[in-house]
Amino acid sequence: MEIVTKFAPIALALIMFGLGLGLRTEDFLRVFYNPKIFIVGLTTQIIILPIVAYLLIILFNVSSELALGLMIIAAAPGGVTSNVLTKIAKGDVALSISLTALTSLICIISVPIIVFHSANLIGVTEATNNLSMISISLQMAGIVTLPVIIGMLIRKFANNYVTKNISIFENITIVLFTFVFLAIWIEEGENIFFYIKKSGSIVLALNILMMVIAYYIAKYFSSTIQQRKCISIECGLQNGTLAVFVASQLFDDIIYLIPTACYALVMYLTAFIFIYFLRKIEA
Repeated sequence: MEIVTKFAPIALALIMFGLGLGLRTEDFLRVFYNPKIFIVGLTTQIIILPIVAYLLIILFNVSSELALGLMIIAAAPGGVTSNVLTKIAKGDVALSISLTALTSLICIISVPIIVFHSANLIGVTEATNNLSMISISLQMAGIVTLPVIIGMLIRKFANNYVTKNISIFENITIVLFTFVFLAIWIEEGENIFFYIKKSGSIVLALNILMMVIAYYIAKYFSSTIQQRKCISIECGLQNGTLAVFVASQLFDDIIYLIPTACYALVMYLTAFIFIYFLRKIEA
């Protein structure tokens, strides 16, 4: 797992830097314009998603290593590509950007809390690398929060240049994301299909179930169809690179990364299928 361990922090920092380049102060202030639907989206992603993941772990009765791996991807914030898919789905892109931005910053607190408490519930008594909740939070602050802030500052003082070249940074993000997961597959090629067989069904269940649950939770709170699309996609697309970083920092065994690798394989396919059905509903 040497390639993944060394490259994941660099890739994550660059991806979060790219996210920061696409953000403005207005993206955070927008929360106050419609706090109700933002709270619905935030609560669904940070609280409901991990709860659903834990219930599926009980139902599927997977090993403790795969179970904790699933909780790590469930704790991760929305992926940076969720904004693109929300646009394709004709959803509320502004809400998507705000949710991604805020959850990406909040995650330095929420992810360690969810992961460490999940480890206690599942029975994983200690991390291989013996990191505390505070130490992993500090590492995440350096790898996640700081690059976002730097990206936003560069956007503020070089707005014209960044706006003209933002597509380049977005393409780099996709390449980095792909490289991280290719590294997992290369390093664990002999066992990867065994792991997929063990975790594929629970990962698929979590992904599909959360998009459906998120859609109807948003609908219950009288949101627009555009807002429902946004929240369901945000809860279906997770920041897999961040999940890989957390898992690789806490554990030496690659099995903890397998649910994230499986999730990365299915989430785009299921998202496009989900968007297709949403368009049918809208029609």
